[in-house]
Amino acid sequence: MAGSVLVAIAASIGNLLQGWDNATIAGAVLYIKKEFNLESEPMIEGLIVATSLIGATIITTFSGAVSDSVGRRPMLIASSILYFISGLIMLWSPNVYILLLARLIDGFGIGLAVTLVPVYISETAPAEIRGLLNTLPQFSGSGGMFLSYCMVFGVSLMPRPEWRTMLGVLVIPSLLYFALTIFYLPESPRWLVSKGKMAEAKRVLQGLRGREDVSGEMALLVEGLEVGGDTEIEEYIIEPPDAFTEETEQDDTEKIKLYGPGAGLSWVARPVKGQSTLASAVSLVSRQGTVPLMDPIVPLFGSVHEKAPELLGSMRSTLFPNFGSMFSMAEQHPRPDNWDEESQREGEGEGEEEGYGSDNVGGESDDNLQSPLLSRQATSMEGKEISAAQGNSSLFQVGPNGEAVSGMGIGGGWQLAWKWSEVDGEFKRIYLHQEGAGSVRGSFVSVPGGEMPEESVGYIQAAALVSQPALFSKDLMGQNPVGPAMVHPAETAVKGPKWKDLLEPGVTRALIVGIGIQILQQFAGINGVLYYTPQILEQAGVDVLLSNMGMSSDSASILISALTTLLMLPSIGVAMRLMDFSGRRFLLLATIPILIASLIILVIVNLFDFGMVVHAILSTISVILYFCVFVMGFGPIPNILCAEIFPTRVRGVCIAICALTFWVGDIIVTYTLPMMLNAIGLAGVFGIYAIVCVVAFAFVYLRVPETKGMPLEVISEFFAVGAKQA
Repeated sequence: MAGSVLVAIAASIGNLLQGWDNATIAGAVLYIKKEFNLESEPMIEGLIVATSLIGATIITTFSGAVSDSVGRRPMLIASSILYFISGLIMLWSPNVYILLLARLIDGFGIGLAVTLVPVYISETAPAEIRGLLNTLPQFSGSGGMFLSYCMVFGVSLMPRPEWRTMLGVLVIPSLLYFALTIFYLPESPRWLVSKGKMAEAKRVLQGLRGREDVSGEMALLVEGLEVGGDTEIEEYIIEPPDAFTEETEQDDTEKIKLYGPGAGLSWVARPVKGQSTLASAVSLVSRQGTVPLMDPIVPLFGSVHEKAPELLGSMRSTLFPNFGSMFSMAEQHPRPDNWDEESQREGEGEGEEEGYGSDNVGGESDDNLQSPLLSRQATSMEGKEISAAQGNSSLFQVGPNGEAVSGMGIGGGWQLAWKWSEVDGEFKRIYLHQEGAGSVRGSFVSVPGGEMPEESVGYIQAAALVSQPALFSKDLMGQNPVGPAMVHPAETAVKGPKWKDLLEPGVTRALIVGIGIQILQQFAGINGVLYYTPQILEQAGVDVLLSNMGMSSDSASILISALTTLLMLPSIGVAMRLMDFSGRRFLLLATIPILIASLIILVIVNLFDFGMVVHAILSTISVILYFCVFVMGFGPIPNILCAEIFPTRVRGVCIAICALTFWVGDIIVTYTLPMMLNAIGLAGVFGIYAIVCVVAFAFVYLRVPETKGMPLEVISEFFAVGAKQA
């Protein structure tokens, strides 16, 4: 996973520049208003800060659609160039108008980085550590703020502090970001697949994962091209074909054949109803047995983690290592590597690349699978099959560190397979998730810590999300193809998003979650507080704490801000560790009550007279607590969720809509904060923020699902299922 980690670190430099800018303008505005005599014009002061937010809002309106068309990487390159140009202009800035222009261009760079870096990291990161890597932008942003505050503090100690120098230093880190985006960052493999550039996507994915066999994840990326569809939840008991007892053999028509990658390897899957926690969750939702007003999506996602909390969302997850003897290794067959949008196909319904197609197997026996991914296999079970992709590994097998090593492993304990019914021409894609295991004559063993004696014949219990494959073409079935008629991924590629896909029920529900969490994050007040931290702390009396050191009030407040951001870094480090272990939803529900408590303390100390020193100490502690807890939950998680919950084809557009909500809220909070401070004081401002946090807690509990450790494509399927149940 080293490749994915390094790429995420490089991409998050864009957020470091955003944090650098936030802190720089917070300190520089103290000197800008003195030079331009803005002390009596708080609206102009607010506009200097808010202009970058206006720029971010403008560019966000079309950044998503453009990134879906031209790619994520070119947009990140554009972001670094805009950062550089704005830094040069701010270094010059002879008057307020030129400064406002520079801030607008700076906002363009910020908007692209904040919108697309989480998308880029989500599309390149493994599911098991996606939360950790997508917390890096928050860490980089806070790190940039700390470094910037240190620089601003040093400049403030000079006899004549120069705010142009403070703002112009942005040029240096922006050059580093430009070099990384040009020479190091690859294009997102999911975007490449969406454009039919399969060979390039495979090369990028191999570099990110550090291994040659990426067949399972490549197949997953292709399946992610589908938006919507009729998804159902089923359950299977999967066993070796010779493991069935006389009782089970009486009902052969219910069996589904599951083929392995090598000759003679096959297993049998027996449909089971009402056994899995997923099926139970669906039944519960259907009977409206959930908490009143709770979105059905929440218990559906929760059912996955409820059964096997250590299986998903943890770097130390396990998938029954002893099943390596049941699903043994098989010989890998050669496959061509030239699968790309320019490649030629030899006949309709038949693809040559990576096995995405159907072959004429000629005289091959029914159980001898020598063809690529999917082949026509006549069986005695009414033609029902599940066919696994070619690879040098097996289903439900793990490596020494608990990572999935199956050729069809797609992350988080999920496997990808297909079933083809020759009787009715039904071709289905299946996401399998192991839920239990046991011996043929025994009972189920719970997933955490379950083990099988090597000499026993075992089975696994797997829940399945079943839907139509993205490449299945019913139009070609009338031409009598051999096996399921598949189209080449290049034929499904689009030059831009399909706007009608936004009306799909699953996408619409995901948008409600994304927009809602972004609105509530902004009106919890964090960005307004950050931009004006020096002034807020000055009003709170922090200069009393440092008056004996001979510092001016400006330098003292900047130093406190630097220490505040320094304390954020270990808090974000804790969040990075917990993001894939405890989960996004858990962290939000655990941290929001602490935010509410800290805000209430701030209200109390500003309503009652506790003395200057006590007031300063309590205010400073409460603000620091607010910041540190915020960056553990409400800070990074909204962007993480928005980058996870949308289908590949419309991900850029959807996250741009959510980001637009983010920036509009940011503008409102930042622009109105000076006037609110003058009108209702700190107590009133923090009281409003506390009320918003209460609303946010209710929204998260009722509407926000747990997505830890789940592949992006599986998350989209769950939203589709939840929308159907609702």
